[in-house]
Amino acid sequence: MTLLKAFISGCAGETLTDDEWRFFQDERPAGFILFARNIRTPEQVKALIAKVQDAIGRDELLVLVDQEGGRVQRLKPPTWRQLPSGAAFGLRYASDPKEAIAAAKAVSQLAARDLAALGFTVNCVPVLDLPVPGSHQVIGDRAYGSDVERVVALGRAVCEGTLAGGLLPVIKHMPGHGRANQDSHLALPVIEDGFDILKETDFATFRALNDMPLGMTGHVLVTALDEHECASTSPFVVASVIRGNIGFDGLLMCDDLSMKALRGSTGDKARRAIAAGCDVVLHCNGNLEEMQDVAANVPELEGEAERRYLSALKRRKPAAAFDATQALAYLDEINALGQTLTAQA
Repeated sequence: MTLLKAFISGCAGETLTDDEWRFFQDERPAGFILFARNIRTPEQVKALIAKVQDAIGRDELLVLVDQEGGRVQRLKPPTWRQLPSGAAFGLRYASDPKEAIAAAKAVSQLAARDLAALGFTVNCVPVLDLPVPGSHQVIGDRAYGSDVERVVALGRAVCEGTLAGGLLPVIKHMPGHGRANQDSHLALPVIEDGFDILKETDFATFRALNDMPLGMTGHVLVTALDEHECASTSPFVVASVIRGNIGFDGLLMCDDLSMKALRGSTGDKARRAIAAGCDVVLHCNGNLEEMQDVAANVPELEGEAERRYLSALKRRKPAAAFDATQALAYLDEINALGQTLTAQA
């Protein structure tokens, strides 16, 4: 028995307050996630992660960050490397798929090694969503492309590079956020496409990478699946689509409970996501009162959730040897393509 609870939490600032220390010590979340507000210097980040691990009483813990590249990058220049957007890798794939795959793997491994040196154990990549014309730009250039083959090839390379760099990847946002008509940070997106279309497109990218250790739901209402509950809180979507059609058996976390796509109190959102079949819930904004509400409404990790958690931790291995010179060359090349895309936007 791990005695950890089924949630992942953030904190408010660059250090833990006394109240936050007591919260982590008492509630023992299964993971910790950092955002830009928590990050100043490498030494400070290492100290913050170590403090949380000490409070929870466990060195082996999921320590997450969103370091996708492009506009979603919590550790920023000049202290840390600028990483390319998913779309920049997609542009390279259009001209040379083999080189694009090699670049995605090498750059992801480089990024993972940098993060592992700070104490992170998870990078929340890859984005496997498929944007369509007219959809909201919340995904946009975070995606590797709009066709299944390209997204699967580059997503697989990013996963392999992340694992080779000593971190765990997270496939997101199941069952697919690319068709969303709203930013789920601000409102509930509604997707009205039929099941037959979705299973061959949106679901297919996740199905191809269903062997990955960690996955994240998207706060999207897919009316063909559930007319009332979004994916994160829908028992049907979790059981029949994510676990069923997609075939994902890794540790499933919901997207951030702080997002406005979900209705109700924070504790109610947490309870509904767990009841739907998520193994753990994710709460990111660092509001201690909300964190306490989450902790009061989730169970300890046990049963299948505990099995998946421990199985995920076992997938993390020491960083493998790689050609850093080649990785840096790829990084420069793909960043230059990213600048081209930005100039064209």
